[in-house]
Amino acid sequence: MNTEQFLNDLDKMSVLELNTLVKAIEEKFGVSAAAVASAGPAAGGAAASEGGDEKSTYSVVLTDAGAQKIAVMKVVKEALGLGLKEAKDLVDAAPKELKANVPTDEAKKLKAELEAAGAKVELK
Repeated sequence: MNTEQFLNDLDKMSVLELNTLVKAIEEKFGVSAAAVASAGPAAGGAAASEGGDEKSTYSVVLTDAGAQKIAVMKVVKEALGLGLKEAKDLVDAAPKELKANVPTDEAKKLKAELEAAGAKVELK
């Protein structure tokens, strides 16, 4: 299998299928995708603090689902491309990070959508 074909196959996978693939790779090769992901924000945070500018990426954290849980679940489901059960589990687990390393505009948009649905959200 060549690299281009592999990437095309990945592009066609659902979020759930990608999650299953990542877990299988972690188990088979004894690696952790979380270690790579956590190295990114640290480097980005250091660069942002040196320049003194506003952060360029944020983590979107659902702190409270509020009274309109179903509306919040719909926003989470749509924004993250999840199934209803996965979205419900995330909303029920609040406070919970929904997305990490999100560009500023996208993070603010998601925060606004979630707050419009009745949730309490923080950008970190």
